[in-house]
Amino acid sequence: MGVLVEGAGGEATGAAEEPAAPSFLCDAMLGGLSRWLRGAGYDAAFEHGIDDGELVRRAQETGRVLLSSDAGVFERRPLRTAAVRGLYVPRGLRPMEQAGFVLRELGLPVRDPRCMACGGALAAAPREGVRGAVPEVVAERYDEFWRCERCGKVLWKGSHWEGIVAGVAAAAAEAAAPAAAAAAQAASDRKPSP
Repeated sequence: MGVLVEGAGGEATGAAEEPAAPSFLCDAMLGGLSRWLRGAGYDAAFEHGIDDGELVRRAQETGRVLLSSDAGVFERRPLRTAAVRGLYVPRGLRPMEQAGFVLRELGLPVRDPRCMACGGALAAAPREGVRGAVPEVVAERYDEFWRCERCGKVLWKGSHWEGIVAGVAAAAAEAAAPAAAAAAQAASDRKPSP
């Protein structure tokens, strides 16, 4: 099971609006997780080779939830004192399983996807607005396009789309699996024995 360290703040405002989605900062071991969290609709940053101290400092400065598979990171003062929220992600899980674990542990739903490259929000873009940014054959073949509001990358539902959808569905299933197993066990516990 993961360990979530709650950060300071989080007071209720009394407003009935939906809380903002958390954003994440993944350690050097979790680059694949960052991409799948983006596909599941969450802003997740990753920098290969980042020093643990710098990782914690950035999480504290940005308010991102720190995700790490390095138990030693959670011994640092900002995490011990809850100045930084963090979640330990067990080693040995594939990236989609990691994403399912994070979604389950934090009780997060799958949302509209974000840019898989940088985590920026995607905005619908008209075909004429993306000509020149995509190959002409793509502009002719597809009707729907999105542009990342952060990096400007143009996306469309090409051949890679089915793989992304399947990966996100697998992460969502992973997130729901223990709850479903517990519900099935509870139901079988209520059935009379033969």
